[in-house]
Amino acid sequence: MYLLPAHRPDGYAYPLTHYNNYVIFKQSFQHLIAHQNLYEYWLNEHWDLFKYSPSFALMMAPFYALPDWLGLFLWNLLNALVLFLAIKKLPGFSELQKVLVLLFCLIELITSMQNAQSNALMAGLLILAFTSFESGKPIWAVMLILISAFIKIFGLAGFLLCLFYPQKPKMVMWGSIFAVLFFLLPVPVVGFQQLIWQYQNWGVMLANDHAASVGLSVQGILTSWFGLTQTKGIVLLTGLAGLLIPYLYLKKYAIFDFRLLSLASLLVWLVIFNHKAESPTFIIALVGVALWYFYSDRTALHTTLAVLVFVFTSLAVTDISPSFFRNTYVYAYSIKALPCILVWCLLVWELITLRKTKIKSDIP
Repeated sequence: MYLLPAHRPDGYAYPLTHYNNYVIFKQSFQHLIAHQNLYEYWLNEHWDLFKYSPSFALMMAPFYALPDWLGLFLWNLLNALVLFLAIKKLPGFSELQKVLVLLFCLIELITSMQNAQSNALMAGLLILAFTSFESGKPIWAVMLILISAFIKIFGLAGFLLCLFYPQKPKMVMWGSIFAVLFFLLPVPVVGFQQLIWQYQNWGVMLANDHAASVGLSVQGILTSWFGLTQTKGIVLLTGLAGLLIPYLYLKKYAIFDFRLLSLASLLVWLVIFNHKAESPTFIIALVGVALWYFYSDRTALHTTLAVLVFVFTSLAVTDISPSFFRNTYVYAYSIKALPCILVWCLLVWELITLRKTKIKSDIP
């Protein structure tokens, strides 16, 4: 199982595999049923922390029971198929546009799968929620958003999509029911008190994790370019303001273009304002960029930015790019995030100034 030995500077020795994230995920189930703190370092098993909910740990039970070669294959297959299905079901896109979206995101999807991450699954769930809203299935939509939130907490941002659609009391009712059910899902296995303890541990870990370091994000650029290290709160509030300002234009909610581009904006925002964003996280942002580019009228500016995203966000972190360039510039200076940040800024402006009249008058 363990392919590579590794040693920490503090003296701990731990096994490291080529699929460390998958090991973290599947081992979380063992720690859950053994009543152990999910959010400690388990250096005899893997490196890094488990950062997901106790319910997600329970959901990993089928994978824990499988040999790694099969479980890892099925985990990556699940991520890829959910994203593929989400793009396949997108309204407003031709079959050619859907193929182009998938091709544009392919390198980032492979990057995420090589790291056994859950990010393609997250992107797929949020897009499927949007599709469910558009199809008049708000109950399915809120359930999908909550599933994403119980995988990664930032999935809660998907509830912004609820603002565009009627039947809000029904959404609140069913959302509350699903939230309670997902929250209590591990109770039959660990008991209520143990579960509350795990959620408290999760909160402590997230608080400490927020202060620990920065990744490939807006904050990463401010830190690496300008040495600004105490701006996380300001950056997050600024990003939240930029995300929400277009939502003030209530009359635009009836325009399909506005709703679709708001989804694209949300997907990019989830990554560039996540101060801990890693390279495999960018499949979420790349899907957002692809939705924006292949749906919108493609001007010279649009095409230029899309090319920059493809080159510096996707290609620049592959073996096509020299390792010196990758490590010295792309990662060290968060260059991977910069084109996505530029696209998001333009996206927000286009949402604010949108004048199109593709109105879908039959919003369910």
